[in-house]
Amino acid sequence: MNFVIEGGKPLSGTVETSRSKNGAVALLAAALLNRGTTTLERMPRIEEVNRLIEVLESIGAQISWEGSNVVITPPQEFNLDTIDRTAAMKTRSILMFVGPLIHLFKKFDLPQSGGCTLGLRTVRPHLMALEKFGVTITASSDTYQVSHTKLVPAEVVLYESGDTATINALLAAARIPGTSVIKYASANYQVQEVCGFLRALGVSVEGIGSTTLTVTGVAEINTTVSYSVAQDPTDAMFFIAAAIVTDSAITITSAPIDFLEIELLILEKMGLVFTLSNPHLSENGLTKLVDLSNEQSELQASPEKIAPRPYPGLNIDNLPFFAVIATQARGTTLIHDWVYEKRAIYYTELDRLGAKTDLHDPHRISIEGPTRLKPAELICPPALRPATIILVAMLGAKGRSMLRNVYSINRGYEDIVSRLQHLGASIEVYTG
Repeated sequence: MNFVIEGGKPLSGTVETSRSKNGAVALLAAALLNRGTTTLERMPRIEEVNRLIEVLESIGAQISWEGSNVVITPPQEFNLDTIDRTAAMKTRSILMFVGPLIHLFKKFDLPQSGGCTLGLRTVRPHLMALEKFGVTITASSDTYQVSHTKLVPAEVVLYESGDTATINALLAAARIPGTSVIKYASANYQVQEVCGFLRALGVSVEGIGSTTLTVTGVAEINTTVSYSVAQDPTDAMFFIAAAIVTDSAITITSAPIDFLEIELLILEKMGLVFTLSNPHLSENGLTKLVDLSNEQSELQASPEKIAPRPYPGLNIDNLPFFAVIATQARGTTLIHDWVYEKRAIYYTELDRLGAKTDLHDPHRISIEGPTRLKPAELICPPALRPATIILVAMLGAKGRSMLRNVYSINRGYEDIVSRLQHLGASIEVYTG
């Protein structure tokens, strides 16, 4: 699938923030803890969700879409011998299956994970966390071998404050009777999603939103539960960036403000004018939402380098949007993407659309603006966020652009073409 964009057109109107890709895939993994029927409401229809559903169905789960809800009914026994390896290897989210599967099997293999191509992304923090519960994990070239003899509650100090490592530790602790403590935990939005879901399953979780989580596990979970996926801060950030690059004023409703505050602070210091209104909670009772209206603004480069940090810092997945925003800010912006070895290199693809970048090393890049972006034909980078900033740049580049092989974008963004069309963008799907 390819996108054809006639760029340089202003956007206007209102767009609703879609539901969280990272929350949705984490909840699909967490549903493996439940012997009863789980209904996940407002699930995004994206490729990452599709891959995990294929995996769940291949090991015996019955899954049906009822509107935007996904209903998951577990079998009497799961069968990992029939796992869809192709689907599993396309998503790094498969790693989060380890935590719940240790409660179903004393020994099992899981395919090595894929997902975005962002350099070396070690799984050692997962291994070091789970070994505290009595789990042994060894990795071969294409498989993780997981085993244990007895699971025990534990105090876990995470090697790094990673989202998926924290979720794996949570899912492991959830069905181990007794109290486990997870220190240096991520407090990011998908982690809070899982904590809320575990509470709905009857698991006590204290410290939600902090870096220390205390989990009182239960031996069995067999309940009928419904839980709604919350809104996605990176979806809201996509439309913030699109409005800036197209010099437009739009309103983004139901934006999860707690996970956008640092981003908006930086943009405010750069000159973005915006208002926030209508505060309310998402259906999970945890996620605070606002409507965000931005005005046409002249931006200056950030006087400080822009770099991500674990929550409550600037979200790692929102950092790439500052690269394309920087093309429209007067001055030179330094972006330090210290987490991934290759992602900053992808930002140089913006040069093919007229940007002026200076790559200092695999982690640091300077971007000079403002730049009049120009149209081009590009192949989509094999990583979700770098792919989306190319799309944003094409929306701002006057003329006809084509973005080929957009699977990376469809992994994480639902109905992105129709939502952009609703705002007045000239974008079409082309399959030739």
